[in-house]
Amino acid sequence: MQQRLPSHLDPPIAFAHRGARAHAPENTIEAFQLALRLGATGLESDVWVTSDGVAVLDHDGVSRRGLRRKSIADTPHAELPDHMPTVGELFDACGTGFEFSLDVKDPAAYEPTVDAIRRAGDGMASRSWLCDPHLENLTERRDALCDVKLVHSCRLRKISTTPELHAAKLADAGIDTMNMHHTDWNGGLVAMFHRFDVLAFSWDLQFDHQLDTALRMGVDAVFSDHVDTMMDAFAREVGPL
Repeated sequence: MQQRLPSHLDPPIAFAHRGARAHAPENTIEAFQLALRLGATGLESDVWVTSDGVAVLDHDGVSRRGLRRKSIADTPHAELPDHMPTVGELFDACGTGFEFSLDVKDPAAYEPTVDAIRRAGDGMASRSWLCDPHLENLTERRDALCDVKLVHSCRLRKISTTPELHAAKLADAGIDTMNMHHTDWNGGLVAMFHRFDVLAFSWDLQFDHQLDTALRMGVDAVFSDHVDTMMDAFAREVGPL
């Protein structure tokens, strides 16, 4: 068996993608609570902002009532369906004892999202990871968001330079993490990003062999829909969390 390479985060984070979405309706309080009960050490979701400035958790940014579809950005919070939680409601229901990864789908959501995270207190800002595929959205906010972690989420094929130059660029800009699909990573790339003190996150890991391979590479976090499968992999490869 391949020996596990060292990760920068020890232990790595076990993120439940959109909550325990393989076991409960995604991005609901039920799914997030279940993920934590199953052992996840992190929760992941997507964040949008309503027309009245409330940060809410949803994947595609659309509110549906019957046959009507309306963007969250054009909808006041009071008109959203009850199953769609705000960032504050997540903390009220689940506490703050976890890492928190958010794909920021609308740049306007940064400020209300970080405000809600800071209001939660208990060091939550330092355990929050804001992800964006557009590097400029991160770099221009680095100084204002000095208390939260910033993550560039991008496929390897979309990086315009070599991975090494990109890692150096992230390090120079103070971006904490590179987040790529599990098929983009190999042990050499993980080690290279680590040399620049940039963390390596890996997403869409749904099966035993994918999770085992990623953890042996030394990645710093994995994202999975199947929390039970993910936690079994951690037990095999990392040990008790």
